[in-house]
Amino acid sequence: MNIRKAEKSDSKYIAPILLLAMEDIIYKFIAKEDYASAKDFLQYFVERENNQYSYQNCFVAEDNNEIIGAVNIYNGADIEELRNPIVEYVRKHYNPEFDPEFETREGEYYIDSLGVNPKYQGKGIGSQLLQFLIDKYVHKNKEVLGLLVEEDNPSAKKLYLKLGFKVVGNKTLVKKNLEHLQIKN
Repeated sequence: MNIRKAEKSDSKYIAPILLLAMEDIIYKFIAKEDYASAKDFLQYFVERENNQYSYQNCFVAEDNNEIIGAVNIYNGADIEELRNPIVEYVRKHYNPEFDPEFETREGEYYIDSLGVNPKYQGKGIGSQLLQFLIDKYVHKNKEVLGLLVEEDNPSAKKLYLKLGFKVVGNKTLVKKNLEHLQIKN
């Protein structure tokens, strides 16, 4: 397996993988529970530059020329600038009152979402993606990595804690209560 920076041509593979991790949130963004619409929405942003879901902010796990996992990460200091295109789009097309909370801020590189193709789940790919990010951002670049985990996802939280993340607080995103975890040197 190879982990590499995503390219624009990867977008159609990245969107459905990331959607696995954020389906409920995207449904709230687009104000309907429709998988095809949510996938199209996410792909629209993954294949464009300068937004939080852009391929520019993704790494992919590849095996035998197939993208089997993806992770979306960016500097928390850039959240407002990266979120603006999404907020404007949602307000124009779905919900004029859309005003989501900021899930990150300056002081951390934020792992927005991480997903693994269902055919490859349970094989440690998510752990390898996380370890890649920990090595790159925390060990090599001395940055803080942060992420949010749903209270009803104890297996994900267990993995994060095992890798060295610590609970640092709670956050709310589109009315969902989430735990905020970070890892630093």
